[in-house]
Amino acid sequence: MAAVWWTVAFIVCLILEAATFSLVTIWFAIGAVGGLIAALFGAGVGVQLAVFVIVSAVMLIFTRPAVKKLMPNKPVPTNSELDIGKTAEVIENVDSLSGTGRVRLDGVDWSARSEDGSLIEKGASVTVTASESTTLIVRKKI
Repeated sequence: MAAVWWTVAFIVCLILEAATFSLVTIWFAIGAVGGLIAALFGAGVGVQLAVFVIVSAVMLIFTRPAVKKLMPNKPVPTNSELDIGKTAEVIENVDSLSGTGRVRLDGVDWSARSEDGSLIEKGASVTVTASESTTLIVRKKI
């Protein structure tokens, strides 16, 4: 009966790994194979669990650093991060005191706030310096 549980654990770990591609559960899938082998040789539950833990830990310790080197680790910028540095047009006065301001960037209207709190009048060109949620932080172009 223990062999069935180890087989299920192995399959579940593989499914989770296939769903996430994060190289987290693959180590436990290999550990489950170790537990399964121990169960097939008639080892007790304690020995099976020990084999599972040891095999999982050894696989994690010795293979994860090598795998991390092979995996790309470049962060993917969000859409708002890609907007930083772009030029937008002020379509409603950007006024920090009254809490108003809208800009148009690449045909999309955004709420806006000036970087230094200054008033930027409608029609001015601005540079996007940051993004906070749905608000662009802008600076008047000189």
